[in-house]
Order: sequence, then structure tokens, then C-alpha cells
Amino acid sequence: MLPPRATRVAAAETIPSSLASPLIVTALIVSGLYIGRDVLIPIAIAVLLSFVLGPIVHLLRRLRFGRFLSVATSVVVALGVAAALATLIGVQLADLAKDVPRYRTTIERKVEGLRDSPAGRMADYVANIGRTMHQGGEESPKPEAAKPEASGAKSNAPPPEKAILVEMKERSPDPIALANTILSPILHPLATTGIVFIVLLFLLMQREDLRDRMIRLVGSSDLHRTTVAMDDAARRLSRYFLVQLALNAVFGIVIGICLSVIGVPNPALWGIFSALMRFVPYIGAAVSAVFPLALAAAVDPGWSMVIATLAVFLILEPLTGHVIEPMLYGQSTGMSPFAVLVSALFWTWLWGPVGLLLSTPLTVCLVVLGRHVDKLEFLDVLFGDRPALTPVENFYQRILADDPEEAQEHAELILKDCSLSSYYDDVVLKGLELAARDAARGVLTPDQKTDIRDTVAVLIAEMDRRDAEVPDDEFAAPNDVPAHWKQDGAVLCVTGRSFVDESACAILAQLLGKRGIGTRIVPFADVARVQVDEFDPGPARMICVVSLAINGEPTHLRRLVGRLKRRMPDLPIVVGLWQADHEILNDEGQRAAIGADIHVSSLDAALQAVLSRVGTAAPAAAAPERPVTIPAPMPVAEAVAT
Repeated sequence: MLPPRATRVAAAETIPSSLASPLIVTALIVSGLYIGRDVLIPIAIAVLLSFVLGPIVHLLRRLRFGRFLSVATSVVVALGVAAALATLIGVQLADLAKDVPRYRTTIERKVEGLRDSPAGRMADYVANIGRTMHQGGEESPKPEAAKPEASGAKSNAPPPEKAILVEMKERSPDPIALANTILSPILHPLATTGIVFIVLLFLLMQREDLRDRMIRLVGSSDLHRTTVAMDDAARRLSRYFLVQLALNAVFGIVIGICLSVIGVPNPALWGIFSALMRFVPYIGAAVSAVFPLALAAAVDPGWSMVIATLAVFLILEPLTGHVIEPMLYGQSTGMSPFAVLVSALFWTWLWGPVGLLLSTPLTVCLVVLGRHVDKLEFLDVLFGDRPALTPVENFYQRILADDPEEAQEHAELILKDCSLSSYYDDVVLKGLELAARDAARGVLTPDQKTDIRDTVAVLIAEMDRRDAEVPDDEFAAPNDVPAHWKQDGAVLCVTGRSFVDESACAILAQLLGKRGIGTRIVPFADVARVQVDEFDPGPARMICVVSLAINGEPTHLRRLVGRLKRRMPDLPIVVGLWQADHEILNDEGQRAAIGADIHVSSLDAALQAVLSRVGTAAPAAAAPERPVTIPAPMPVAEAVAT
């Protein structure tokens, strides 16, 4: 029965209205960031500098300096370093501008040399051919015949007027206009620098008070947890930014020394530029090499200086990025590559080149806050490099989408760090449990159920092929397995009534077969009430019942076990109910009512039960159960903290 029209209209209007509020808030935030960039950029720089100077202030306070003296000393030192760098950059730029005409002459000579080369002559030849063909297609304009004037005719045209020379002189500027002309280019940087250091001073002086206010905003309900999280995040960010600043500074110094040895002019300028550009993700290293290479080409009549400069950057940048950085603070910034790119584009669009330099540090701050503050967890999901889904959710999503190739890739990634039985226990069975819960809620269609079964069957077959190619000591079959346990059907793996129970039985049968024990999968229909009397147990010596169903579990299992005991009274029965939160596992009375000999809740426990019955010890390689996690790059801030 369809809902009334008013109800359907209200439901249709709910989705746009639910999206409207976040979109409006986001638009207001972005607009505020753009409009207030002149004020927000200095504040952002001050916040990042506070993370850098925080450990220094803490060290000075431990040396018995007062709070104000520690903060003032750190800020004055930072201001002195900034002033020294600005002065050095200005001197270097002035020196570079003075030699531009000489560099232009060298470049022109190189261009002439390229024209004299075979490639240059070929290019000129082709250009001349094109020019000739273009001129040949045009008709030469015909000169018009001059019209002779009548002889003796007098011209009535007035005589030409004499030109008047007009000279314009600019009025001498008054002192105020002169001062404005001189100071206007430097007023904005000076104002920005002043705001940065004033805000920095207050941030360092009021650090605890600002922390408490942030705690009040994001998590006052659990003060202890939130305080520990905020302090930990601030400490890790401080260490990360301090180490990154030191590493980039050393990189710039080494670049400057190398360029000085090579003979590239203004090596200090390019060292500072390279250090700054290392804060820019992806393109920073390439951009920092462009200008030194162009200058080397303009200075050296040959190409040796260009080649040497290129070699310096090709050696130092990979060495720093792929060897030294992982040793100091892990593999990445804790951000996904896509988040790094998007953040760089976003902050550059908002704040220009300064936003590009600040993009990665600002986003790292957001990611760390998202990992420590529950209300900001969405930031970690959006920008962090940790998987958005758990391994179990990832597996279920792949089998639900009928994508066996991705399910196999997912399995190969996890199996690098754990055994096959642990992967089955901690990922596959829990993923099948999610499928069983969705089926119990009625949200899975028959086609989806079929796709899930087929995908899991392909995955199990792929695991068999993988073990055949790369044998695992975990599955070394004991030599003392009796012959009657090796017969097909020695262990009956009976499926429950859920559509995923057959897949779980296939997994158990596979693991038992790898240990040399014969198995047989028995569908639920073969031991149903109307079929159980005709069931042939064959050489069975043990029964394992596997169930992942959700609804009516105790009654269903009790009846199934009762039928099996009546048909095969001498065989021990193991019931595998692989749901960690099911009440049966914690209720002794319900387990006793089922009537099974052994109750297990994991594959490992089921294997141990069968092996103990067989009389063989479990393989030594079998490791205890442990959570399975997908390896991910360690975030920079966490690695620095350790």
C-alpha cells in the first residue's frame, strides 16, 4: 500500500532540506575564509608557528625561565630569523636583477648556437619553405596610375600649419606622496608580519586557556578524555612541524652549498626558495629546481652547469623524500593523496600562493583533530589516509557488489600479515555475518544473495590455488592422521538454514582438508525433518554444524541437533555459532538446551575440536586469534611522537 500523497511529499522534501543546512554552513565558512583572508592568513601562520615554537617555550620554562620571558625569547628569535631571511632574500634579488642584461646576452648566444646546429638549420629550412609558399599564394598589389593634374592649375590647398612643441613636466611629489610611493610595496608585508607575531605572542601566552576553551567547544562531557586527546594532538603536531621545518631548512642549506660549489649565482636565494617549496606537495620539488636550472643555462656558455644543477636536485630530493623522511616521521603526512591534492587546490584558490604553502600543514592539523575529537571525526574520514571502511566492511562491500577480483586483491593485501585461518575468522566470517543480518532485515534481493554466494565461492577457490602455488606451513598435514579420518566424509559439515551457511561450511571444509582430514558438505535440505531418515552418513566420524542465521537461532539449532542425534547417535556434534554478540555464547542454559557436545565461536576453535578428536596436535604455526587490520602508512605526527 502506497503512503498518502502528503507523506510522500514530506519524505521527498526531507532529503533536500537535510542537505541544505550543511551546504549553507559550508558556503558561509568558505565565504568567510575568502573575504577575511587578509586577517585569517596571519592568524593561520601564527597558529602553525605556535606549534613550532611550543616545544622551545616548554624547554625554556623547564630551564627556570618565566612564562613571559620564555615566550618573548622564542618570539624575538623567530622574528630575528624572519627578518634575516627577508633581508637576505632582498639582497639576493637585487644582485640578481643587476646581472640580468649579462644573462640575456648569454641566452642570445646559446639561441644562435642552436640555430647553427643541424636541428636549427633544419627548422629554418622548414620555416623558409612555409614562408615561400605563403608569399607565392598572394598577388602583388598593382600600383594605381597617378592622375596628372591640369597644367597651369593652381592649388587651392592652404599652407601647412607649423607644429607647436609642447613639453609636459610632472609636478614634484610632496613628501607624503613620496613616502606613500616608497612605503606602499612594503606596508602590506610589514602589517602581515606584525599581525603574525602579535597573534603568536598571545597564542603562546594563553595556550592553556585557549586549550580549555577548545575543550569546552568540542567535548566538555568527557573532560579527561578530551583533555588528553587535545594535549596529545598539540604535542604531536608540534613535533611534526618542528622536525619538518628543520628537515626543510637542512635541505635548503645543502642545496645552497651545492649550487655555490657548482657556480650558480645567488645560491643562498635558491636554497631558501627550495626549503620553502618543500612545504608544497607534489610540485614543490619540481618548481624549486626550475629557476636554478634556468639561471645556470643563462650563466654558463656551455651545458655543464645545467647538468650538474639537475643532478643535484635529482639526487637530493629523492634521497630526502624517500629515505630520510620515512626514517624521521613515517611514510606520509597521514593524509590521502587525493586529500593532499584537493587541499592544495582549495587553499590556493582561497589564499593564493600563501595558501599553497600552508595547505598541507593546515590539513594535517584538521586530520589530527579528527582523529582525537569525536565531533570532528568526519575530517579524518575525508582527509585521512586510513581506510574509510574496516576490513570486514570492505570485504562485505566487495561481495555485495559481486566483485571477486577486488575481493581477492583485498585478501592478498591482508594475507601479507596474517594466516589464512585468521583472515577467514576475522574478516570473511564476520562479513558473512553482516550479510546474514541484512538478509534477516529483508534488504537483500535474491539476486544479491546469489552474487554473494558466487563471489565467496570464487574467493575460496582462489585461496586453494594460492596455497598450491605458495605452500603455507600452517597447513602442513600431520603425518599421524589415521587413514579413516582421511576418507571423504569423515567430518560432516552441516549447513544451517541461512543462505551464507554453505559458504561458511566450505571454508571450514577447506581448512580441515588442508590438514589432511576428509570432509563432506551436507546442505540443510538433506537433514531436514522430511529427509533426515533417508540421509546416508557414510564413513562419518564427527559432525560440525555451522550457523550464521539471526532469527530463531536456539529453536532452529535445537531441532537440527536433535534430528542429527536421532539419525547418528554415536557421532559427536560440534555447533559453530560464529556471532560474537549472540546471547547463546554467554548463556550456559541455552547452550545445554541445544544438545551439542561442543560449542565454538570461531574457525580456530572448530579446528581444535576436530583435531583433538582425531588425536593430532594443532600445527605449531597456528597463531592465536588476533584482529586483522589492513596496513596503512603511519601518520607523520604519530610517527614523530613515537
